[in-house]
Amino acid sequence: MAPTSTAISGQLRQLVYYHLDNYSYDNALFYAERLTAHDPRSSESVYLLALSHFRLGDYRTACEYSKAVAYRGSHLGCAFVFAQACLILERYKDGITALEKSRGLWTHKTSFGRHTATSRAPHPDAATVFSLLGKLYRLYDDKKKAIICFEESLKANPFMWDAFTALCDMGINVRTQNIFKLNDTLLQGFENDLPAGIISDGGFVNPMDPVAKKSSLRTAIYENADPFDAHRAAAGNEMFSSNNLSSFDAAENEFMAKINAARSRMASGSLRIPDGLETPPTNNQDHTNVPRLGLAQEPAYGAPKKTRNVQAAETLDIPPKVSYRLGSRRNQRPQDKAQDELLPESDPVTSRPPITTAPGFERKRTVSGHPVQPRQQSEEPGAPPRRSTRINMFRGGNSKANSGAATVGAAATRELKKARPPISRIMRPTTSSGTSVGRAVSGNRKPMDDNGMDVDHAEAPRIKEPPPQAPLVKPAEPEPVKVEETLKYLLDLLKKFGTGYFALSQFQCSESIIAFNSLPRVHQETPWVLSQMGRAYYEQANYGEAEKQYRRLRILAPTRLEDMEVYSTILWFLKRETDLCFLAHDLVDSSWHSPQAWCALGNAWSLARDHEQALRCFKRATQLNPSFAYAFTLQGHEHVANEEYEKALTAYRQAISADRRHYNAYYGIGRVYEKLGNYDKAYTHFHTASVINPTNAVLICCIGNVLERQRQTVQALQYFSKATELAPSAAQTRYKKARALLALNQLDAAQKELEILKHLAPDEATVHFLLGKLYKSLNDKGQAVRHFTIALNLDPKASQQIKEAIESLEEEDSYEDSMMA
Repeated sequence: MAPTSTAISGQLRQLVYYHLDNYSYDNALFYAERLTAHDPRSSESVYLLALSHFRLGDYRTACEYSKAVAYRGSHLGCAFVFAQACLILERYKDGITALEKSRGLWTHKTSFGRHTATSRAPHPDAATVFSLLGKLYRLYDDKKKAIICFEESLKANPFMWDAFTALCDMGINVRTQNIFKLNDTLLQGFENDLPAGIISDGGFVNPMDPVAKKSSLRTAIYENADPFDAHRAAAGNEMFSSNNLSSFDAAENEFMAKINAARSRMASGSLRIPDGLETPPTNNQDHTNVPRLGLAQEPAYGAPKKTRNVQAAETLDIPPKVSYRLGSRRNQRPQDKAQDELLPESDPVTSRPPITTAPGFERKRTVSGHPVQPRQQSEEPGAPPRRSTRINMFRGGNSKANSGAATVGAAATRELKKARPPISRIMRPTTSSGTSVGRAVSGNRKPMDDNGMDVDHAEAPRIKEPPPQAPLVKPAEPEPVKVEETLKYLLDLLKKFGTGYFALSQFQCSESIIAFNSLPRVHQETPWVLSQMGRAYYEQANYGEAEKQYRRLRILAPTRLEDMEVYSTILWFLKRETDLCFLAHDLVDSSWHSPQAWCALGNAWSLARDHEQALRCFKRATQLNPSFAYAFTLQGHEHVANEEYEKALTAYRQAISADRRHYNAYYGIGRVYEKLGNYDKAYTHFHTASVINPTNAVLICCIGNVLERQRQTVQALQYFSKATELAPSAAQTRYKKARALLALNQLDAAQKELEILKHLAPDEATVHFLLGKLYKSLNDKGQAVRHFTIALNLDPKASQQIKEAIESLEEEDSYEDSMMA
């Protein structure tokens, strides 16, 4: 009989998911094409075909296949793949349109807590789609809608780290404490998907139990994925049914009587099994209809239930085969009991079929399931006995059999004891009184004599001791309460990460370093944290400490490329030419097509004062990644060094187009206009850069320089004072503040600043020249001549200016600091 079209489509879909999950994307694409050819009208087929192309990196083809369904908004998977491809292909408006049209499919959808190693949600939820939509709106230059989408994403799931970092990178003032907190939406993923009253280990489990959740999810998503798993799951869980345990205990008291009665019937020939009688099904034979939860279900109402109960009664009335294995399992340690109850072979009833002493009662079967002919036929063939006869065959219906039961049983017992090999004390421990301690699956049995271990001669040669097995360790499952506790712990951890990252995005570097240092030690030694701390020290102009962080980062992750352009700049400031060259060549050798590697190589050429080679490297970096703003900025710096101001302005503007918050580009434009004498435009760009990075002392000092050149010394002094507060150890900033104080004739304040500056930069000629000017104003000619002489010795090139200052000590002239201009 030919399979149905639905069955073929289902199997092809399973093949596609199988290869996608195993990263065999070529195979997935092949079967996705087969599925689309077989069922071209299905949106799921189109989705799988587009997804296969997307995983292979063929974004244009993925976009083309999913476009029609995505524009209709009828399938979330197609819309999501299409939007992802549009994000990469810079077709932002198309991606926005597709996600907006399918908004009804994902707005109130959540799948948090439903992703495990064996189960997952097939399509993204609201938090993920909102994050993608926010990225599209951000690149489409719709900042307001982007912010709304990122906020909605974090409301649905505060673990959406990319949405949080996007808000920080956009300069939005977020409240970290209000974002990373537990809400009801998170816990819904652990509650909604679980039916109440799931049986586990003979009882009920909380709906938040992860094990029950995983089973439920596997039922919903992979119901027919693997029928063999269904059989194994059912076989492994039916043993916990209360009917099985109670029936097994009920038959325990008459165990020896039934064995003796059966042997007596066999000896008298009263036990007759017709040829057409099939073996009654045991508890682990048929599990075709057991659901994926792997739980024993009650039989249906009506006649089928009655028949099934009768068959179960027949099965449980037949005594199980007793072997040395049963004796060994009785005396297991109590701590191993729980492990045995989880395994199908731990139950004597379900681990093997019931055995009687009559040959032919349990019929062997072939592979196809047909019964094998018995070795010898019954002496009195006839009609099959009625069901009532089979049910009551061990209940003493024959008086002759009962009268000879004791004699036959005793004789068999004596002969077997002679042939049975000795059993070690390890396998059969005894109590101090010499009796065996038995253990059933549920509760303790009564002590049994040695007669309970007897078997007939036909079974004795087939009894083998099972090989010793290592005890299976049951994984400790988290309690339901611990789910909420775990989420709270992770969110508290994210608060620290978020606080540090937000502070760094606002260039509050000290707060950022404090937040990252509050992390556990294991997280501080990760590449991402080391990179963030290195960048924070770099923004503080603490290049020595920043270099230490990046050096540790290179040891932990030598192949990491992110922020390596910052590391190369730090080495450029430290004039570490050898280390910079080694870093550049290492990055280029490991990743030829990374813009970070070419930026490092360009910085190495720049430190060697080969600006043309440096420009070539920076241009190559921008070709590899046109949105890499820092490469454009470095390119502009090299043009300024070559006095190519127009080209420098073009490069800086390209950097701003790539990143609106890239303050280095605004600073570069301000420097160009300052050199060109356009102080108004220079002030505007310096001020814009300081708004983005309000804690950068260099930017604030640049604003003061522009104001000072415009003869606005009072306003310039305010900026110099602020820069000194931000960077107390910056000699250049303190020098400019002292010069402004001296120009405003605030001699006492200027003297205090210069005394501090003399200790910060004792070998700087300009400092001593300014001290000479100060003492000249204070009419201290001796100190003035002394400092002028020191300045002349430190900088002989400025001898002309210094000599003129010494000669004019007797003259009263206005303050003129042409050397410092």
